[in-house]
Amino acid sequence: MKRIPNLPVVHNMPFSEIDEKRSVLLVTSAPAWNAVKANLRGLNIIETIEVAEATTDYWDNLQSSIANQKSEIVYAVGGGLVADASKYIASKLNLPLVVLPTALSVDAFITAASGIRRDGCVYYMETKVPETLILDLDTIAKAPASIRAAGITDVMSIATGAWDWKFAHERGMNPAGMEFIPWVYDNAQSILSGVLDCAEAAGRGDKDGLKTLYDCLAMEVQLCNQVGHSRPEEGSEHYFAYAVENEMGHGLPHGDLVGPGIMIMSKLQDQAAGPLEAALKACNIPLDRIPPEVVKRTLAELPVYCEKHGLAFGLAHTLGKQ
Repeated sequence: MKRIPNLPVVHNMPFSEIDEKRSVLLVTSAPAWNAVKANLRGLNIIETIEVAEATTDYWDNLQSSIANQKSEIVYAVGGGLVADASKYIASKLNLPLVVLPTALSVDAFITAASGIRRDGCVYYMETKVPETLILDLDTIAKAPASIRAAGITDVMSIATGAWDWKFAHERGMNPAGMEFIPWVYDNAQSILSGVLDCAEAAGRGDKDGLKTLYDCLAMEVQLCNQVGHSRPEEGSEHYFAYAVENEMGHGLPHGDLVGPGIMIMSKLQDQAAGPLEAALKACNIPLDRIPPEVVKRTLAELPVYCEKHGLAFGLAHTLGKQ
Protein backbone atom coordinates (compact mmCIF):
# COMPACT_ATOMS: atom_id res chain seq x y z
CA MET A 1 0.00 0.00 0.00
CA LYS A 2 1.28 3.45 -0.87
CA ARG A 3 2.51 5.45 2.10
CA ILE A 4 0.17 8.20 3.32
CA PRO A 5 2.19 11.30 4.30
CA ASN A 6 1.56 13.00 7.61
CA LEU A 7 1.70 16.67 8.59
CA PRO A 8 4.61 18.31 10.40
CA VAL A 9 4.58 18.70 14.16
CA VAL A 10 3.63 22.34 14.72
CA HIS A 11 4.99 24.58 17.45
CA ASN A 12 3.06 27.82 17.82
CA MET A 13 5.84 30.03 19.22
CA PRO A 14 7.94 33.14 18.53
CA PHE A 15 11.03 32.67 16.38
CA SER A 16 12.99 34.46 19.10
CA GLU A 17 12.48 31.50 21.45
CA ILE A 18 14.24 29.02 19.16
CA ASP A 19 17.43 27.67 20.71
CA GLU A 20 18.98 25.22 18.24
CA LYS A 21 22.23 23.62 19.38
CA ARG A 22 22.69 21.43 16.32
CA SER A 23 24.65 22.77 13.35
CA VAL A 24 22.23 24.32 10.88
CA LEU A 25 22.11 24.47 7.11
CA LEU A 26 19.92 27.52 6.47
CA VAL A 27 17.84 27.63 3.29
CA THR A 28 16.28 31.03 2.75
CA SER A 29 15.78 34.04 0.47
CA ALA A 30 17.40 37.39 1.09
CA PRO A 31 14.15 39.36 1.65
CA ALA A 32 12.73 36.79 4.06
CA TRP A 33 15.95 36.42 6.03
CA ASN A 34 16.47 40.17 6.30
CA ALA A 35 12.94 40.54 7.65
CA VAL A 36 13.35 38.05 10.52
CA LYS A 37 17.05 37.45 11.18
CA ALA A 38 17.04 39.67 14.28
CA ASN A 39 14.67 37.17 15.90
CA LEU A 40 16.65 34.09 14.91
CA ARG A 41 19.86 34.49 16.84
CA GLY A 42 19.20 31.09 18.41
CA LEU A 43 20.17 29.24 15.22
CA ASN A 44 23.63 27.68 15.06
CA ILE A 45 24.10 28.40 11.33
CA ILE A 46 27.21 26.97 9.68
CA GLU A 47 26.04 27.09 6.02
CA THR A 48 23.53 29.24 4.14
CA ILE A 49 21.83 28.64 0.79
CA GLU A 50 19.79 31.40 -0.86
CA VAL A 51 17.19 30.12 -3.32
CA ALA A 52 15.95 31.94 -6.42
CA GLU A 53 14.76 29.21 -8.84
CA ALA A 54 12.62 26.06 -8.80
CA THR A 55 14.54 23.45 -10.79
CA THR A 56 16.33 20.36 -9.57
CA ASP A 57 19.50 21.23 -11.48
CA TYR A 58 19.63 24.56 -9.69
CA TRP A 59 18.99 22.97 -6.29
CA ASP A 60 21.63 20.31 -6.95
CA ASN A 61 24.15 23.01 -7.79
CA LEU A 62 23.32 24.87 -4.59
CA GLN A 63 23.71 21.72 -2.55
CA SER A 64 27.04 20.87 -4.19
CA SER A 65 28.37 24.32 -3.24
CA ILE A 66 28.10 23.59 0.49
CA ALA A 67 31.61 23.68 1.89
CA ASN A 68 31.35 22.00 5.27
CA GLN A 69 28.80 19.26 4.57
CA LYS A 70 28.60 18.87 8.37
CA SER A 71 25.14 20.25 9.04
CA GLU A 72 22.95 18.22 11.35
CA ILE A 73 19.62 19.81 10.48
CA VAL A 74 18.07 22.02 7.78
CA TYR A 75 16.10 25.15 8.64
CA ALA A 76 13.96 26.78 5.94
CA VAL A 77 13.10 30.44 6.48
CA GLY A 78 10.88 32.12 3.88
CA GLY A 79 8.07 31.34 1.46
CA GLY A 80 6.96 28.55 -0.84
CA LEU A 81 10.04 28.42 -3.06
CA VAL A 82 12.27 28.15 0.01
CA ALA A 83 10.07 25.40 1.44
CA ASP A 84 10.13 23.38 -1.79
CA ALA A 85 13.91 23.72 -2.17
CA SER A 86 14.54 22.83 1.47
CA LYS A 87 12.40 19.69 1.25
CA TYR A 88 14.41 18.58 -1.77
CA ILE A 89 17.79 19.38 -0.21
CA ALA A 90 16.94 17.87 3.20
CA SER A 91 15.72 14.73 1.47
CA LYS A 92 18.93 14.45 -0.56
CA LEU A 93 21.09 15.00 2.53
CA ASN A 94 18.90 12.75 4.71
CA LEU A 95 18.60 15.48 7.33
CA PRO A 96 15.65 16.56 9.48
CA LEU A 97 13.88 19.72 8.36
CA VAL A 98 12.33 22.59 10.29
CA VAL A 99 10.28 25.11 8.32
CA LEU A 100 9.71 28.68 9.48
CA PRO A 101 7.16 30.36 7.19
CA THR A 102 7.44 34.13 7.11
CA ALA A 103 3.97 34.39 5.52
CA LEU A 104 1.10 31.98 4.90
CA SER A 105 1.61 32.33 1.17
CA VAL A 106 1.18 28.69 0.00
CA ASP A 107 0.57 25.16 1.28
CA ALA A 108 4.10 23.99 0.35
CA PHE A 109 5.24 24.31 3.98
CA ILE A 110 3.37 21.13 4.91
CA THR A 111 3.22 18.98 1.78
CA ALA A 112 5.32 15.92 0.95
CA ALA A 113 6.29 17.12 -2.52
CA SER A 114 8.29 19.93 -4.10
CA GLY A 115 7.01 21.90 -7.06
CA ILE A 116 9.51 22.22 -9.89
CA ARG A 117 9.30 24.04 -13.20
CA ARG A 118 10.05 22.03 -16.30
CA ASP A 119 9.19 22.61 -19.96
CA GLY A 120 6.87 25.50 -19.14
CA CYS A 121 4.79 23.71 -16.52
CA VAL A 122 4.87 22.90 -12.78
CA TYR A 123 5.40 19.29 -11.74
CA TYR A 124 5.41 17.83 -8.25
CA MET A 125 8.06 15.38 -7.13
CA GLU A 126 7.92 13.50 -3.86
CA THR A 127 10.57 14.77 -1.45
CA LYS A 128 9.66 14.83 2.25
CA VAL A 129 7.35 16.34 4.81
CA PRO A 130 9.14 18.71 7.20
CA GLU A 131 9.46 17.13 10.62
CA THR A 132 8.66 20.43 12.32
CA LEU A 133 6.90 23.67 11.46
CA ILE A 134 7.28 26.70 13.71
CA LEU A 135 4.30 29.01 13.42
CA ASP A 136 5.08 32.53 14.63
CA LEU A 137 1.78 34.30 14.08
CA ASP A 138 3.17 37.68 15.13
CA THR A 139 5.81 37.45 12.41
CA ILE A 140 3.29 36.32 9.81
CA ALA A 141 0.93 39.15 10.76
CA LYS A 142 3.71 41.63 9.94
CA ALA A 143 4.38 40.16 6.49
CA PRO A 144 3.56 42.29 3.41
CA ALA A 145 -0.21 42.34 2.97
CA SER A 146 -0.08 40.88 -0.55
CA ILE A 147 1.56 37.64 0.64
CA ARG A 148 0.56 37.47 4.33
CA ALA A 149 -2.46 35.26 3.67
CA ALA A 150 -2.02 34.46 -0.03
CA GLY A 151 -2.10 30.74 0.81
CA ILE A 152 -5.86 31.16 0.89
CA THR A 153 -5.71 30.57 -2.88
CA ASP A 154 -4.49 27.00 -2.30
CA VAL A 155 -7.64 26.34 -0.27
CA MET A 156 -10.04 28.42 -2.34
CA SER A 157 -8.98 26.44 -5.40
CA ILE A 158 -11.25 23.75 -3.91
CA ALA A 159 -14.11 25.76 -5.46
CA THR A 160 -12.88 25.19 -9.00
CA GLY A 161 -10.68 22.11 -8.54
CA ALA A 162 -13.39 19.99 -6.89
CA TRP A 163 -15.83 21.19 -9.56
CA ASP A 164 -13.42 19.89 -12.19
CA TRP A 165 -13.10 16.56 -10.35
CA LYS A 166 -16.87 16.06 -10.41
CA PHE A 167 -17.04 17.32 -14.01
CA ALA A 168 -14.47 14.71 -15.04
CA HIS A 169 -16.37 12.01 -13.15
CA GLU A 170 -19.59 12.81 -14.98
CA ARG A 171 -17.73 12.33 -18.28
CA GLY A 172 -15.86 9.21 -17.24
CA MET A 173 -12.52 11.04 -17.47
CA ASN A 174 -11.05 10.38 -14.02
CA PRO A 175 -8.26 7.78 -14.31
CA ALA A 176 -7.79 4.85 -11.93
CA GLY A 177 -6.68 6.12 -8.56
CA MET A 178 -8.49 9.45 -8.96
CA GLU A 179 -12.07 8.21 -8.81
CA PHE A 180 -14.62 10.71 -7.54
CA ILE A 181 -15.46 10.17 -3.86
CA PRO A 182 -18.57 12.06 -2.69
CA TRP A 183 -17.63 12.26 1.00
CA VAL A 184 -14.20 13.66 0.11
CA TYR A 185 -15.86 16.23 -2.12
CA ASP A 186 -18.20 17.18 0.74
CA ASN A 187 -15.30 17.50 3.20
CA ALA A 188 -13.45 19.72 0.75
CA GLN A 189 -16.50 22.00 0.54
CA SER A 190 -16.53 22.25 4.33
CA ILE A 191 -12.87 23.32 4.36
CA LEU A 192 -13.66 25.88 1.65
CA SER A 193 -16.44 27.30 3.83
CA GLY A 194 -14.02 27.61 6.72
CA VAL A 195 -11.47 29.54 4.74
CA LEU A 196 -14.07 31.89 3.27
CA ASP A 197 -15.22 32.65 6.82
CA CYS A 198 -11.71 33.53 8.03
CA ALA A 199 -10.61 35.51 4.94
CA GLU A 200 -11.28 38.98 6.29
CA ALA A 201 -9.54 38.33 9.62
CA ALA A 202 -6.55 36.58 8.02
CA GLY A 203 -6.19 39.31 5.44
CA ARG A 204 -5.90 42.06 8.03
CA GLY A 205 -3.35 40.06 10.03
CA ASP A 206 -5.58 38.99 12.90
CA LYS A 207 -3.78 36.11 14.64
CA ASP A 208 -6.93 34.01 15.15
CA GLY A 209 -7.76 34.47 11.48
CA LEU A 210 -4.26 33.44 10.44
CA LYS A 211 -4.41 30.37 12.69
CA THR A 212 -7.72 29.38 11.08
CA LEU A 213 -6.17 29.84 7.64
CA TYR A 214 -3.33 27.55 8.67
CA ASP A 215 -5.86 24.99 9.96
CA CYS A 216 -7.68 25.06 6.62
CA LEU A 217 -4.41 24.64 4.73
CA ALA A 218 -3.51 21.69 6.94
CA MET A 219 -6.88 20.00 6.47
CA GLU A 220 -6.77 20.56 2.71
CA VAL A 221 -3.31 19.01 2.49
CA GLN A 222 -4.15 16.04 4.69
CA LEU A 223 -7.40 15.37 2.82
CA CYS A 224 -5.37 15.11 -0.38
CA ASN A 225 -2.79 12.96 1.41
CA GLN A 226 -5.52 10.53 2.42
CA VAL A 227 -6.85 10.05 -1.12
CA GLY A 228 -3.40 10.09 -2.73
CA HIS A 229 -3.92 12.96 -5.18
CA SER A 230 -4.81 16.66 -5.33
CA ARG A 231 -7.98 16.58 -7.43
CA PRO A 232 -10.15 18.00 -4.63
CA GLU A 233 -8.16 21.24 -4.71
CA GLU A 234 -6.26 21.48 -7.97
CA GLY A 235 -7.82 21.94 -11.37
CA SER A 236 -8.24 24.42 -14.17
CA GLU A 237 -7.40 27.41 -11.96
CA HIS A 238 -3.92 26.00 -11.35
CA TYR A 239 -3.53 25.00 -15.01
CA PHE A 240 -4.24 28.60 -15.97
CA ALA A 241 -1.67 29.78 -13.41
CA TYR A 242 0.99 27.40 -14.74
CA ALA A 243 0.35 28.42 -18.34
CA VAL A 244 0.11 32.17 -17.80
CA GLU A 245 3.39 32.19 -15.87
CA ASN A 246 5.13 31.47 -19.16
CA GLU A 247 3.94 34.85 -20.39
CA MET A 248 4.25 36.78 -17.13
CA GLY A 249 7.62 35.40 -16.04
CA HIS A 250 8.53 34.00 -12.63
CA GLY A 251 8.31 37.32 -10.79
CA LEU A 252 4.68 37.15 -9.68
CA PRO A 253 3.81 35.33 -6.44
CA HIS A 254 1.81 32.11 -6.61
CA GLY A 255 -1.36 33.77 -5.32
CA ASP A 256 -1.24 36.49 -7.97
CA LEU A 257 -1.60 33.77 -10.62
CA VAL A 258 -3.92 31.29 -8.91
CA GLY A 259 -6.27 33.99 -7.59
CA PRO A 260 -7.19 35.26 -11.07
CA GLY A 261 -7.36 31.63 -12.20
CA ILE A 262 -10.02 30.93 -9.55
CA MET A 263 -12.07 33.92 -10.64
CA ILE A 264 -11.82 33.14 -14.36
CA MET A 265 -12.63 29.45 -14.01
CA SER A 266 -15.41 29.86 -11.45
CA LYS A 267 -17.22 32.17 -13.87
CA LEU A 268 -16.70 29.76 -16.77
CA GLN A 269 -18.09 27.01 -14.52
CA ASP A 270 -21.18 29.16 -13.88
CA GLN A 271 -20.46 29.33 -10.17
CA ALA A 272 -21.41 32.25 -7.92
CA ALA A 273 -18.07 34.05 -7.97
CA GLY A 274 -19.00 36.95 -5.68
CA PRO A 275 -18.05 35.30 -2.36
CA LEU A 276 -14.80 34.04 -3.89
CA GLU A 277 -13.87 37.49 -5.14
CA ALA A 278 -14.68 39.06 -1.78
CA ALA A 279 -12.43 36.58 0.04
CA LEU A 280 -9.54 37.08 -2.37
CA LYS A 281 -9.78 40.83 -2.04
CA ALA A 282 -10.00 40.57 1.76
CA CYS A 283 -6.67 38.72 1.67
CA ASN A 284 -5.18 41.40 -0.60
CA ILE A 285 -4.74 39.07 -3.57
CA PRO A 286 -4.25 41.24 -6.69
CA LEU A 287 -6.66 40.25 -9.44
CA ASP A 288 -5.49 42.74 -12.08
CA ARG A 289 -1.81 41.93 -12.58
CA ILE A 290 -2.40 39.87 -15.73
CA PRO A 291 -3.22 41.98 -18.82
CA PRO A 292 -6.55 41.10 -20.50
CA GLU A 293 -4.84 40.20 -23.77
CA VAL A 294 -2.60 37.73 -21.93
CA VAL A 295 -5.63 36.18 -20.24
CA LYS A 296 -7.39 35.81 -23.58
CA ARG A 297 -4.35 34.27 -25.25
CA THR A 298 -3.73 31.87 -22.38
CA LEU A 299 -7.33 30.65 -22.34
CA ALA A 300 -7.20 30.05 -26.09
CA GLU A 301 -4.05 27.96 -25.72
CA LEU A 302 -5.06 26.18 -22.51
CA PRO A 303 -6.66 22.99 -23.97
CA VAL A 304 -3.53 22.17 -25.97
CA TYR A 305 -1.34 23.08 -22.98
CA CYS A 306 -3.30 20.70 -20.72
CA GLU A 307 -3.02 17.84 -23.19
CA LYS A 308 0.69 18.46 -23.74
CA HIS A 309 1.48 18.28 -20.04
CA GLY A 310 -0.90 15.45 -19.18
CA LEU A 311 -2.93 17.48 -16.69
CA ALA A 312 -5.92 15.78 -15.10
CA PHE A 313 -9.14 16.43 -17.02
CA GLY A 314 -11.10 19.55 -16.21
CA LEU A 315 -12.96 22.44 -17.79
CA ALA A 316 -9.70 23.85 -19.17
CA HIS A 317 -9.45 20.88 -21.55
CA THR A 318 -12.79 21.78 -23.14
CA LEU A 319 -12.49 25.53 -23.65
CA GLY A 320 -13.48 26.44 -27.19
CA LYS A 321 -14.84 22.92 -27.80
CA GLN A 322 -18.29 23.18 -26.21
